[in-house]
Amino acid sequence: QVHLVESGGGLVQPGGSLRLSCAASGDIFSLNPMGWYRQAPGKQRELVASITSGGSTNYADSVKGRFTISGDNARNTVYLQMNSLKPEDTAGYYCNAKGLGGKYPMIYPLNSWGQGTQVTVSS
Repeated sequence: QVHLVESGGGLVQPGGSLRLSCAASGDIFSLNPMGWYRQAPGKQRELVASITSGGSTNYADSVKGRFTISGDNARNTVYLQMNSLKPEDTAGYYCNAKGLGGKYPMIYPLNSWGQGTQVTVSS
């Protein structure tokens, strides 16, 4: 099993910043990609940003220019720097890791989720 532990959520005023962290541990063979999703009440979970092990990134249109995803492969950790936050960014944010678990040759596909961290943007 692979465990993801998120941190960094909280309450922030519009225009403020937060940095989320997600550390993966456990039976990791390789992680690729890692990403952040979010889910607001009554809405579907959506991709916010993702990053491959090679450093390629992908962002939702709604966060481009405001959010930055980065990763530390050695620490199996991914970060989400969120600037210029808006009330519509309010949601539970969930870390996701895809890739492979186990030890060669006993490897298996991964699609692990963290427990989520709440981000609330309000004055």
